[in-house]
Formats: sequence, C-alpha cells, structure tokens
Amino acid sequence: MSENKLAGQFFDAAIGLLQRVRDEEAGRIAEAGSLIADTVADGGRLFVFGAGHSSLPAQDVVYRAGGLALINLLAVPGVMGLDIVPATLGSALERVNGLAGAVLDTSPAQPGDLLIVISLSGRNSLPVEMAMNARALGLTVIGVTSLAYAEHTKSRHVSGTFLKDHCDLVIDSKIDIGDAEIRAEGVGAPFGPASTVVTSALMQAVVVSAVGALAERGIEPPMLRSGNVDGGHEWNGRVMSDYGDRIFFRQ
Repeated sequence: MSENKLAGQFFDAAIGLLQRVRDEEAGRIAEAGSLIADTVADGGRLFVFGAGHSSLPAQDVVYRAGGLALINLLAVPGVMGLDIVPATLGSALERVNGLAGAVLDTSPAQPGDLLIVISLSGRNSLPVEMAMNARALGLTVIGVTSLAYAEHTKSRHVSGTFLKDHCDLVIDSKIDIGDAEIRAEGVGAPFGPASTVVTSALMQAVVVSAVGALAERGIEPPMLRSGNVDGGHEWNGRVMSDYGDRIFFRQ
C-alpha cells in the first residue's frame, strides 16, 4: 500500500471524527461555551489541564493569537508531555494518588472558577482526582474525554470511577480505544493517532462558542492578537493590564 494512500486514509479518518464531534457534540460544546461565559461574566478565572499528549490541546488554547486571554494552563511538572526524562515517568505520574490535590492546593484556583480537564481515557488517577478535587473546591468542571474508554476499560483510580463521573459537563471526543486510525499489512500495530487533531479542534470550538456567548451578552471578550501583526503587542499589553488579576501564565 502506497504511503500517499495511507496518508489519505488518515485524513479521511480525522475528518470523519471531526464531523462526528461537530454534529453529535454541538449542544455540549455550546453549553461549555455558556459555562465559560458565565464564569467570565461573574469575574471568575479559567483553567485548563491535560496530562501527556492530552496536554497539547490544553496548551493550544492558552496565550495564543486569536485566543481568549483569560485561559490559564494548570501545569503539573513532569506530566505535561515530553518535559521529563525518561518520558515513561510522565505516564507513571498520571497514576499517582494525591498529586492532583497538591497541585490544586498550591494553584490560584478558587471557588467560582472553571476548570477544563482533558484526558483521552479518563481512567488514570490524576485527571479523575483533578476533577473530584476541583468540584470539591467549588469550581465548575468540564471534562473532555473519550467515553469509549469508560465503556470498555477499567478505571485505574481507587474509586473505580472515570473523569466523566466527576464533571458538571462532559464532551465526548469520539476517539476509539487505542487512538490509532490506520491498519496496514506488514505493520504489527495500528497507527495514526487522531486524538490531538480532534481534541484541539474541539477545544477551539468551545472557545469560539464562549466568545460568541460573551459578545451576545454585550461583554467584549478579552482576546489576544498576533504579535506578528502591527499593533499586536500593544493590544495584548492592554488586555494583560486590564485583566491582570485573572491571567497567571505571564508570571
């Protein structure tokens, strides 16, 4: 099988998943946008968390051109992707009980804020406890996960629960177990993960929905502009100054 045909299959698979999320999760994406708009309107702060490759869609909505300036990354050292050696340690840390509580206790998050927790499987201790502890602290929690894992795998948390069980709202990324869309003769394992493509698009759709909801309420959304266009740095400087009490990634 030619490489170009395989590449085309991957694009087709990713497009199909994007269409499913667009059509089947439209209501929940809009609801997520409304929850974010509620938080912003009430003076709350916004946070997003993801571990491993789930940190990529989280990082994609923080401090970027065309993005909502108030979204802060809730960073956990060692689990934010390939920021630690050996890389396998990051996966191990996701299964450590109690880590999420320590992170939240030392974070600026407080009652009335909102946290988006991204976890493809939603089965490891870290995302489960992040959602559990955040709700206990009085935060609104949105979970972005694949519900297929909760249906066909076992939780790794002592409670036996998944991320989806501790959220005010859950958005299903539709990714199948294993996160690999392509199979080919001569390749022993499936390949072509699409979770980053789909979840990143999903997160941007949520932000777009939130921006629209704020504008409909007559609240100008604090957006960031590209620093590579004239006036971009000056615009962003004003936004950072006006909303400095809710922006933490600039420290």
